[in-house]
Amino acid sequence: MSGVKENACDFLFVGGEVIDGTGAERVRADLAVTGDRVSAIGDLSNMLAGRKIDATGRIVAPGFIDVHTHDDNLLFCEPDMTPKTSQGVTTVVVGNCGVSLAPLVLPDGPPPPPMDLLGDSGDYRYERFSDYLDSLEETPAATNAAFLVGHSTLRLNSMDDVTRPAKAGEIDAMAKIVDEAMQCGATGFSTGLIYGPNKAAPTDEIIALAQAASDGDGIYVTHMRNEADKIDEALEETFEIGRRANLPVVVSHHKCAGKMNHGRSRETLARFDRAAKSQKVGLDVYPYNAGSTVILTEMIDVAERVIITWSEARPEFAGCDLAEISTELGCSKKEAAAQLIPGGAIYFMMSEEDVQRILAYPNSMVGSDGLPHDSHPHPRLWGTFPRVLGHYARDLGLFPLEDAVRRMTGLSASEFGLKDRGVLRQGAYADITLFNPKTIIDSATFEQPMTQAEGIDLVMVNGGIIREAGQLTGARPGRALRRNN
Repeated sequence: MSGVKENACDFLFVGGEVIDGTGAERVRADLAVTGDRVSAIGDLSNMLAGRKIDATGRIVAPGFIDVHTHDDNLLFCEPDMTPKTSQGVTTVVVGNCGVSLAPLVLPDGPPPPPMDLLGDSGDYRYERFSDYLDSLEETPAATNAAFLVGHSTLRLNSMDDVTRPAKAGEIDAMAKIVDEAMQCGATGFSTGLIYGPNKAAPTDEIIALAQAASDGDGIYVTHMRNEADKIDEALEETFEIGRRANLPVVVSHHKCAGKMNHGRSRETLARFDRAAKSQKVGLDVYPYNAGSTVILTEMIDVAERVIITWSEARPEFAGCDLAEISTELGCSKKEAAAQLIPGGAIYFMMSEEDVQRILAYPNSMVGSDGLPHDSHPHPRLWGTFPRVLGHYARDLGLFPLEDAVRRMTGLSASEFGLKDRGVLRQGAYADITLFNPKTIIDSATFEQPMTQAEGIDLVMVNGGIIREAGQLTGARPGRALRRNN
């Protein structure tokens, strides 16, 4: 609290409708912020305020939590976090898909994929996980951040050859790093089992590292080994890891990839329901029928269309359709893709029916999986949260607005153990997004992906306003959300 009198506050949102993040129906109420906390909700017409904010016709909601990001380095190189704050995000979870910026020091030269998702080799400069968190606290960003330690990062740190299973001594070394990360505040451990540094890891290796996270009261988050034909086996492996290591699991960006797998979300969601009867399982999803990652030639035939997001070998092809590139190069699409590596791509490989079914699943969280260092990124980097609220909740009526907010706030905070975040109640942290329910919508497209969303009026983090009326304030009140603090 800031030391103001009991009947006074720093900020007072008046005349709006409060959606508190729990899924409860909205209520017309005022909301007071004192210091970094919500100090009161209700009829506060007699309260004195340092500043009153007119919320008439607006929704006062918890700040959105992006549970699946690759913003590890964006927190430093663009601390205003514009792609996220412009859509109302106040907290990001980094270190997903087995890729974390720490603890790893890379030699000069291009980072091995998928480590290049986060930047150049010089960005990997943190010998210990705690060094990364300390650095962020010394130079805070506009948003809060929670942290996962990545499996690719661990293997590159501890092994001389990541194309094989880890030896017992190497597993012990990685487990000690996980333990150190958990002790200094990591939320959990992540894998990206389709990627080169992770592919050769057997299930028992992952369980041993997940156990180290479990001992620290953490969670296991995974980009599974397969999201297409063998998705059933991949889900079973994921649930087995959770059972044997005795920790909650979260399946990243759940999807059924490839035309031959369209419609299978009925089966996969039923598997989540069965697993949830005996263990804690969760999932996140982004609201698009296309995914994005590094260029992987094995994904070319699965996708109906591919857009290149960046290429180190041929940077002039960023934003171009792979079919057009292959025609220009006079070769097959797969051969063209191989010529563009290292690089990134957008893969159109899901059905809209599956996207909607997974979004509508009651336990689905929202995560953008945006790649901020792509020169022509997937529009999900800038549009995910307004798209859920505007297109899917309001326009299509897929779920009530209150439930849409829950999926990106209260549910996310609960799954990732973010205490006093994701909800609006007295004593909770004042992470707040003020938006217009009639106009909120994503504006980013596959052609123009870096376009700010509409309908976000104000964004507050820890009681400080970071954006208002579409403009940055320059404030950077974000915090490193250490699990044990």
